[in-house]
Amino acid sequence: MPTDALACDGCGQPALSEHIARRLQRLEWTTRYRPIHIGTLLLGGFSPLADADFLYSGKFAGEAGRLLQAVGISPTGKPADTVLSEFQRGGFFLTHILECPLESGQAGPLVCDTLLGKRVSSVMTRIRRSLKPKRVFLISESLAPLSAGLSSAELGCPVILDGGQPFALDSSSFSEAARHLRAALAAPIAAK
Repeated sequence: MPTDALACDGCGQPALSEHIARRLQRLEWTTRYRPIHIGTLLLGGFSPLADADFLYSGKFAGEAGRLLQAVGISPTGKPADTVLSEFQRGGFFLTHILECPLESGQAGPLVCDTLLGKRVSSVMTRIRRSLKPKRVFLISESLAPLSAGLSSAELGCPVILDGGQPFALDSSSFSEAARHLRAALAAPIAAK
């Protein structure tokens, strides 16, 4: 770790000033559209690398476009603010266990699992104390190793899975995962 880098509070990775500036920008975008009462928390593994793929940037490429499609919100012909307001009014909130993208050289399953494992405890605390959703949906394949632990954790709400695994919106079987997610979203919210 470089001597002028600190561990980022949003991801635990070594963070130089550029990393912190990018994190603060994304926090600003996200905070604007956080519902007062979160009905559905959509929890991913890692924040996407490109800002255009980050839902709250308002560009709706990559992960953002897939997520909107999966929850049934079309951005076509609408200003970004309208789309994000619709997502917010639906009671949806998206966050990631690692709130920042993986830094270069941080790829590979072992590194990813280690970073996620280090952050999961603080994220569970944030869910219980701050976010307080009515239900949590795991939406990333990278959360598969953590799904049993998250499901059995005392989060104050149910954790919804797709047959015991996360809804893999980041997988090659996106269409099937999105269909399963829409069906699960339509189901009544059950108390845990």
